[in-house]
Amino acid sequence: MKKVGTCTIEHSKIMLNNEIIFETPTENFSDFVKEAYKSLELNYPKFHKMDNLSKLAFLASEMILKNQDNSRTAIVFANKSSSLDTDFKYQESINSQKNYFPSPAVFVYTLPNICVGEISIRHKMQTENAFFVLDEFDEEFLNNYSEQILQSGKAYKVLCGWVELYQESYKAFVYLLTL
Repeated sequence: MKKVGTCTIEHSKIMLNNEIIFETPTENFSDFVKEAYKSLELNYPKFHKMDNLSKLAFLASEMILKNQDNSRTAIVFANKSSSLDTDFKYQESINSQKNYFPSPAVFVYTLPNICVGEISIRHKMQTENAFFVLDEFDEEFLNNYSEQILQSGKAYKVLCGWVELYQESYKAFVYLLTL
């Protein structure tokens, strides 16, 4: 297998293939992703409705996948916190309502694999996907899982990576594998 592209997002910086393509002094994640979305001229209105984990995964994936056919690209992601950041926001929406009417707009994102769905819809992917919750980034595990998908013929490429976000702590390291 070979890596044909990498994207790292952390500390208000986006690096594509080890080259900085966007950087801002903004430390707040929400402000950072809004600035990056605008600066990189992405055009996907649903982006603004996504939770922060989905925005992070979407942004990293977009850097690698744009301008190519991804219908036979699988996704294999992992993180440590699952969707805990959004889960807390959902609980807050329950606690803030007098009659217990939590926000369905937040509830939609209370599973970590929703970000995989957002990417799949954007890029018309029609193959395998998985989202693992691990104690730490395990590239060997992700690569072995991806290799099985590639060797099965179910996909021609696999978008792999770590997309971790909890409160203001975030890091994405996403890469594309082929045989």
